[in-house]
Amino acid sequence: MDSPSFPPSSASFDLVGRALRDYIRQDGTDAADRPAVPQDDRSDLVAQRPERAEATGDAQEQILGAVSLDRDLRITRCNLDAPAFGGLTVQPGNAFVDLLPPGDVPTVTRRLRQVIETGEAHVARVQRLRRDDGSELVVSMSILPAAAPQECLTVSLIAMAKRLHLYASETAIGTSLDIGETAQSLAQSLLAWGDVVAVDLDYAVWSGEAVVEQAQERIRLRRAALVPDRVWPAGYLTPGDDLPREAARLLSRAVRRDDVAQAIVIPDRETIERTLGSPQLVSALVPTDRPVSVACVPLVLDGPHGEPPVVLGVAEVWRRPDRPFHDSELLDLQELVARTAHHVDLARQHQREHAQVLALQRRLLPRARDDTIEVATVYQPTTPDSAGVGGDWVNSFPLPGGRTALVVGDVVGHGLGAAAAMGQVSMEARALLSAGMAPDEVLGHLDETVTMLDDTDAGLATGYSALGSTCCIAVYDPVSHQVVVSSAGHLPPVLVLPDATAKTLTVHPHPGLGAEFALREPFDVHTFDAPPGSLLALYTDGLVEDPAVAIDEGLGLLRQAVSRVHPWDDLQQAARRVVTELAPQGRQRDDMTLLLARMAGRRKRDTASWHLPARDDAAVRARSLAAALLQRWNVRQHTRDSVLLLISELVTNAVRFATGPVSVRLIRTGHGLLCEVGDTGNGRPRLRRGGPFDDRGRGLRVVHKLTTRWGVRWTDTGKVVWAELAR
Repeated sequence: MDSPSFPPSSASFDLVGRALRDYIRQDGTDAADRPAVPQDDRSDLVAQRPERAEATGDAQEQILGAVSLDRDLRITRCNLDAPAFGGLTVQPGNAFVDLLPPGDVPTVTRRLRQVIETGEAHVARVQRLRRDDGSELVVSMSILPAAAPQECLTVSLIAMAKRLHLYASETAIGTSLDIGETAQSLAQSLLAWGDVVAVDLDYAVWSGEAVVEQAQERIRLRRAALVPDRVWPAGYLTPGDDLPREAARLLSRAVRRDDVAQAIVIPDRETIERTLGSPQLVSALVPTDRPVSVACVPLVLDGPHGEPPVVLGVAEVWRRPDRPFHDSELLDLQELVARTAHHVDLARQHQREHAQVLALQRRLLPRARDDTIEVATVYQPTTPDSAGVGGDWVNSFPLPGGRTALVVGDVVGHGLGAAAAMGQVSMEARALLSAGMAPDEVLGHLDETVTMLDDTDAGLATGYSALGSTCCIAVYDPVSHQVVVSSAGHLPPVLVLPDATAKTLTVHPHPGLGAEFALREPFDVHTFDAPPGSLLALYTDGLVEDPAVAIDEGLGLLRQAVSRVHPWDDLQQAARRVVTELAPQGRQRDDMTLLLARMAGRRKRDTASWHLPARDDAAVRARSLAAALLQRWNVRQHTRDSVLLLISELVTNAVRFATGPVSVRLIRTGHGLLCEVGDTGNGRPRLRRGGPFDDRGRGLRVVHKLTTRWGVRWTDTGKVVWAELAR
């Protein structure tokens, strides 16, 4: 290929010229060795017009041109005399952006300015240029720093021949797993063959369902893409609209002939109107009231396991009838659309996986609320459409003794593997905490679980590793007004005291879950005072980490944002405000999760506790103290008798089967009474089915009958048997 007739100083043209020659050699023989192409097949797909037929010579036709720009982005020189660029008005002094469609001006201007500022070239971007008659020419555009000192930029333009356009289009279409973006890329690429392009997809593609061959009367299509972007006539279908059922059936029948999906051409408006059969369908499917022709090309996907192919949708290419579609063009259209069908199906599978992951993650969000604590959570995925939902998870739930668990974690990775690990770790944490285990013990079990999940021999998570996942567990006791925190590789919580003083809780660092490379040190437990009115913030690293900012600065910004939450603020709105304030201005790099807990605690007059020596009269003494308290609380006689009997049985068991002093605690809640009896024993009371003459085990059966819930939780000195009663 000859170089443009520019001075030898324009060495940047040689770079593009060599790249084009390399592409031609990869595509087959060199241009000089190629056989002559029949006249019908030599037309340029980008600008196929009868009046330009003589300008579309053989394979050696000049399709490389260049434009030089000054710092104001005005044209200083140009070399677009080749027939392939016919119809473009390019004159020195004109603004280069006048050649662009209006919607492309901001993006291209930004790229031009970026090359001026950085000196780094933008090479081989697909771009459309406007001809004088309103049609568009598709080119490959490179923006290069000019070699000549009096010039600023060199814009190299390659009028895209058939094979080059197919190559560039396939590369652009396969860059997204979003269904809408994939369809839009296909429509933009097909615009080289026509004036208007619409892409309609099967409804199952949008929902992520498995696409199967459907009966004609059940076909459902939705418009996925439409180019160019302009004001369309009333009634014409635009992206997001569902096609009328009759229109979907007609399109399906049109592309399925002899049970084979094929491209078809309807050459004139009269035939189109006769085929559609009603004015409503014509206004919905035909983009203009002028003469028009259309090529309908199906997106066909090979069926699995030898099953018949299925049609994912239809692409419609509209253009004026004075430019008839040639057979070679239909083959190229089918080739490009066939390559796109695979990308559409990948996007469908991604949509289905994303929906499953999002459903699981929403299932894990906390729903319960207690009168001693208010909880608000915000989860913001990496992308606005939540594509690629990650492993962030958060939960809060009540625990025995009126306590509340607050848990936040970050499982490594994104997608279905991370979601499965997230669900298992989250549910296990809840089960273990509800069973009465301390936070450090729970993290020890989660550490073993994550290690097991990485064992591919177990078949639990083949191809996915959750090693290094992090988790932070906080347990709030509304009676003692304390928070117990244990962390595995997670960033420390932030506590805001009632006077608005915010501090990052000092938590000793520990490796993430499943970190077998580290020393197997036990997880630490830290206890902090949280007076009524305090605010606790748990979060994932995406909220505070930024490569451009030190982590201490990110934590400082979080402390400032949380400290500005007023006690009267709606907590959910406040949580959203904090996330919005801390979200980076550019592209979000990671999921962001925040849990805010406003702690009210129990009033002192609603609780009472006693410590009794483990003697035979302990039960009598406990009943006497409790009776006086229940009378002051105005508890009904029936409930009072049940509580006294319950205390008697639990204290008797503690004296009989355990050692050391016995503690008794009564708590008045909004819906009932909570009774706790603690001792220093390590045995676990078990309820067993007994016979009518058994003299052991009757106490627990009485407890079981009197209470709505009861259980055991472990302490540093022994255990506590707790029981709840309705008032």
